[in-house]
Amino acid sequence: MKGWSRRSGLAKVDIYTRGTVYFLLWSSVFVLLMTELVRDVRGGPLVLAVAAPLLTAVNGVLCHRFTRQAMNTYLGLGAIDRRTVVLAGAATAASTACLLVLAGSVDLTGMVPMMLSSALMPFVCGHCLLVRGRISVLHQAVTLAVLGALLALTGRGSLEVVVGALTTGMLTGWLALTVRISLWVLNVMLELRTARDTQARLAVAEERLRFGRDMHDVLGRNLAVIALKSELAVQLARRGRPEAVDQMTEVQRIAQESQREVRDVVRGYREADLRVELEGARGVLDAAGIDCAVDAQNPELPPGILSTLGWVVRETTTNVLRHGDAKRCTISLAEETGGVRLTVENDGVRGSRMGRGSGLAGLRERLAAVGGTLEAAPGPDGTFRVTDRIPHPTARDVPARIPHPTDPDVPARIPHPTDSARIPRPDRPAYLEETE
Repeated sequence: MKGWSRRSGLAKVDIYTRGTVYFLLWSSVFVLLMTELVRDVRGGPLVLAVAAPLLTAVNGVLCHRFTRQAMNTYLGLGAIDRRTVVLAGAATAASTACLLVLAGSVDLTGMVPMMLSSALMPFVCGHCLLVRGRISVLHQAVTLAVLGALLALTGRGSLEVVVGALTTGMLTGWLALTVRISLWVLNVMLELRTARDTQARLAVAEERLRFGRDMHDVLGRNLAVIALKSELAVQLARRGRPEAVDQMTEVQRIAQESQREVRDVVRGYREADLRVELEGARGVLDAAGIDCAVDAQNPELPPGILSTLGWVVRETTTNVLRHGDAKRCTISLAEETGGVRLTVENDGVRGSRMGRGSGLAGLRERLAAVGGTLEAAPGPDGTFRVTDRIPHPTARDVPARIPHPTDPDVPARIPHPTDSARIPRPDRPAYLEETE
């Protein structure tokens, strides 16, 4: 339970579900222990009066371990140990047998159904997760038939035997259904989380394939022409022909043209659009369970400034997802005296990691190219705010595009939000990694 507020929503549901199952398990153990310690039960043989509570406690401990492994097995997070199943089953059988013997020597009128149900419930919590529903119903029916026959041997009437068996069946059946449905809901949530992570990885892979195809289309033909003309120039140079110089000049021209085309492809691939980035930020944060509020007045700005603001939204959204456990995020864009201001604020900051890394440093370089500034600092109430201010000059004073990582004067690469390093690995559930 440590750090509850810092856990993700899925991690909280996981703890709540497991805690509910454990609560039901130990509640039945507690009820049985309290029943075995009342005066009427302790009035029986001393051996049974002592053995019954001890077997109940041992049954609770072993079935707790058995249920934990059964839940992990049902969720695909581990495997069940057969020895644990055998020990838990043996403890349940011993505790139930002790109760039946005690019921034959002590007057337990009205208490037998509750005591038998409490003895079987700890084992049922794990058993219902390891077998199919039909098999679970069949096993419980056989168990109840055996219990009814054994109760009849204790000298009880037919009505009391039937009532006891039916009551035990209803209580254990309700418990099995509750546990199975709870773990089924948790398993569906885990599968949805895994599907979302897989979809993100596939989107990254698809974009890389598209970029690879574009690069192949641009460079493939030009490189083939360069190779042919270079070979021709070599042959002409060996023969002392002056046409070799013309061929190498053509090779140089094609190489420069290829370089320009590659830069155009990369620029188009890495360009940021403010409107698209705002909608993308809202969708990504909402999908991550973060309440995102966008307040943009859509001021008339030159393309260079709009692209720069789009990069700020993209990078800050990535930081919110990577470095915090936010519940809300606010993105506001407004004009102010002499310029435009973009503010991104979120809560759920963990330590001082939000302001570190190369992402914000790269944004400052981009903003400096259009005369802007960036301020990033944590707030006193556990928030983190990024404020971007850009002067509002005329369109002719603003470059047609922002500086790009492929330009010679931009030494650093600006991290992209879809980098594969930021996609959770499928080796283990992502919600468990968030709690570490």
